[in-house]
This record gives sequence, structure tokens and C-alpha cells, in this order.
Amino acid sequence: MTSAVNFLDILDHHAQTRADRPALHSEGAVLTYAQLWDRIHRFGNVLKALGIRPQDRVVLAFPDSPDSCYAFFGALACGALPALISPDLSRQEYAYILRDCEPSLLVTVGGSAAAAAEPAGPMKRLLLDDGTLPARMADADPVLIRHPAAPEDPAFIQYTSGSTGDPKGIVHTQAGMLFTARHYAGEVLKLSENDVVFSVSKMSFGYGFGNSVIFPLYHGAAAVLYPGRPTPADVLQVLDRYRPTLLFSVPTFYNMLLKIMDGPILLPSLRLCVSAGEALPESTYRSWRELTGLSIVNGVGATEALHIFISQRPGDIRPGASGFPVPGYEVRIVGDDGKPAAEGQQGILQVRGGSTAPCYWNRPEKSAETMLPDGWLRTGDYFIEDKGCYTYQGRQDDLFKVSGAWVAPLKVEEALRTHPAVAECAVTSRRLEGLEKPLAYVVLNAGFTEGMALTRELRSHVLARLPDYMCPVQFNYVQEIPKTSTGKVQKYVLRR
Repeated sequence: MTSAVNFLDILDHHAQTRADRPALHSEGAVLTYAQLWDRIHRFGNVLKALGIRPQDRVVLAFPDSPDSCYAFFGALACGALPALISPDLSRQEYAYILRDCEPSLLVTVGGSAAAAAEPAGPMKRLLLDDGTLPARMADADPVLIRHPAAPEDPAFIQYTSGSTGDPKGIVHTQAGMLFTARHYAGEVLKLSENDVVFSVSKMSFGYGFGNSVIFPLYHGAAAVLYPGRPTPADVLQVLDRYRPTLLFSVPTFYNMLLKIMDGPILLPSLRLCVSAGEALPESTYRSWRELTGLSIVNGVGATEALHIFISQRPGDIRPGASGFPVPGYEVRIVGDDGKPAAEGQQGILQVRGGSTAPCYWNRPEKSAETMLPDGWLRTGDYFIEDKGCYTYQGRQDDLFKVSGAWVAPLKVEEALRTHPAVAECAVTSRRLEGLEKPLAYVVLNAGFTEGMALTRELRSHVLARLPDYMCPVQFNYVQEIPKTSTGKVQKYVLRR
């Protein structure tokens, strides 16, 4: 339905033409397209009975499940603005988000940190596990009068994962969902109704929302939803049980999967593996290819753009690079002066396409800084372009100068990861004797012991691969690297 201008029209079409086809798999249960459409209508009427009106915010904070989908689309059909939030945040983080978007309703589970968080004003709570929802749903009218909305109207809010500080609410449209589904999922991944997708990344993460909701439900495919935070062993069980054809994950988790593989492994159902959320190390790509025989299609996206806008192409993988613009998107690299950068020159990437957000919620100054005139989005990421292929260099906030030369922590981290002692690492900077210097945080693999001997070995290892000004002057051995709930390293925490 390339002519559709509303995602709910897509779901209506599938409910009529694919009524008995699986839409969602979760914990052994299957929800068909007809059942999903029925629950969307009923939940929308439950919301109306609770007094939810168009443009009211509805915060959804509970584990990934079919409930997530019908609650999200039920709110959308009422004209409300749903916001899917991670169920793994702290009470303080929930309180911040509730104060920020001032929802009329919080949908969560009893005993959760979300349920205990205090909002700024009046807010109702609907607990999925208090025993009342099944009766509410059964009594609700199965026919919902949808709120009329233009494709470009504000439709839902996504919150950033907070890798650079407090999360920001990003306003998106239904038109944006259609755009990413058609161009990235359709033209790059060739998603079809015959696919079954599984995303390790959760729905509350913009990347995971596209993987588990937008893409499969647009194309009439099926999604496997896992309610908890899966371990590598859990993921292998999901692959064996549900036989998905596409696996979406982040580099950190691909590394975790590699660590439990004793040797080559067959994953026969998979036709594509996809990675985003952070840069994919070349070493991870090559190890995955060696042990599974499968390539990883690397991509770059942003919550502000809803999903991936630069991607490798299946069958044309260039390890270490980010890829080419996704059809329908324009990208450009500009210098610090705002002028176009020359080919091969590092600069800030800007992107324009039909899925970029119009604004941040309640942040007009930040919106003006990021959402530029003529539809361009300033990503804050450094890239280099070479013959149409783009390579990520790092966040603008992460790069720093040593002796007048730029240091890209990403390159130092990649060099460190090639040492057998290093399980994980993160590189940032610190001022020492008035000068900016690289600093490394290292998590060791089993069998290695921290100490001066290992530090000298790691320093020599980096110096053999990079200029001396990029070599960390200090190595801190830690048990873990601070990350957001979506797996992104929190560099700002390390810098503190």
C-alpha cells in the first residue's frame, strides 16, 4: 500500500487481507493481524473511557509484548501522543520524563519504578497486571471511531537513550513511520510478508521500535517480541525456536554472542543480520562472518531521524565503513564553519528525509539548533565521505585535540579491541598538567590480570597501530563500562 498516508490504514488493510497471518510472536503465543486490529480498537476505546483526548500524552512503560503494540496504536487512533519508555529506568528517570511530557495517563505494571514515580501534575495510572484490564478490554467496543489526523501532524514521542545526559523527547509523525518502512526496510533490507524479524534492541529504543513494530507491521511480516533483556543464550534459543529471517542487534551484543561461540555455528534461518546504535568495529564484523558465515549489514541512524539513513548494502559490505545514503534521504558533510566539506575531509553530518523529526518536545532552543531550515537535521556526528561512501568518526562531543591534532576515540578503541586481553573499552580525555590527553577504560577478558606489565603491553599495542598522540596516557581497569539501557556507552559519565 504505497499510497497509504496513515499507518493505521496499513494495519486495517492487513486485518482484512491477512487476517489469520501471524503478526506477533511472544512467549509461545501468536497474535494474528485480525486479533491485533481488534485489540487496537478495544484499547483505544478503553483510553477514551478513561478520558483521554486528542494530543494528550500517554506514557507506556512496560516490557516488550503484544500489549505494547496495541497500546501504542490504540493511543495513536485516539489522537493521543503515545511515548514508549524503557521499563528499566530508575524512579528518578521516570519522574524526569513524566515532568517533561506531562502525560494524562501512565500505562505500566504494579510495583515498577515507573508506577512509583511522581508526575508534575494530575495523571491517571493503568496497571496492566492489576486484573482489571481483561474485563475493560472485553467490555470495550470493538469498533473505534478514529481521530482524524494529517500525516504530518505530531503522532508520538520517542525519548533519547540519554547517552549524553538527560533524555530529550522527540516528536514524530505517522508519515515518518511510513517513510522508513518503505525506503530502509523495503528498498535496503527487501523486507516482505515472508519474513520473521527479531530485534535484541527493545521497542523503547528508536532502532528497536522500527525493527519490531514499524517494519514488520508495514510489510505484513511477523515480529518476535522478547519481554526481558535477553542474554546471548536466550537469543540463540529464540533463533532456534522461531526461526527468524532477520536479526537486529547492536555491536556490543554481537560481541557478547561471539564470546559464547566455541567455534563455527549454523544459523540457517537468518538471511540478514543488521547492526546499528553505535559504530560496528571491523574486528566484530570479521569474527561474526568467520564463525557464522553471515555478514552484518551496518547502519547509522538517529532517534531524531526515527531510524537508519546511512547503510551498508546486502552483498556489498565494506567493513569499517558506515555505508551509503538510504534511498529517499539526502546527506551532506559540513565543516565547523557550516560550509560543505571537501571529499575526504572530516565534518559534521546533516541529513534530510521524510522521517526527520520536526522538533523536540518543549525545547524550542534545542530544536532550532538541531532541526535546521529546509528540513536538514544536524546529527552532531563526525563523518568522512569517500566516493559516496560514508564512515563514522565519532560524536562531536567525543572528539578532542591533542597537540593540535584530532583524536577520534573510536579509532583508539578499535585498536585496543584487537588485543586479546580486552573484552570492552572506552576512550575519553582528561586534562593533565593543563593539556588534554587520551584516557582509556578497559574491561579485561578472563585469564588476564591488570598491572604495569599489561599496561605497557597495551600501550605498545596501540603505538604499533596509531600515532603516539592517540595513545592513552592512562589505562583504568574497570569491571564494566557505563551504558544506557540501549547499550550505548555513556562517555559523559566517564568524563566526570
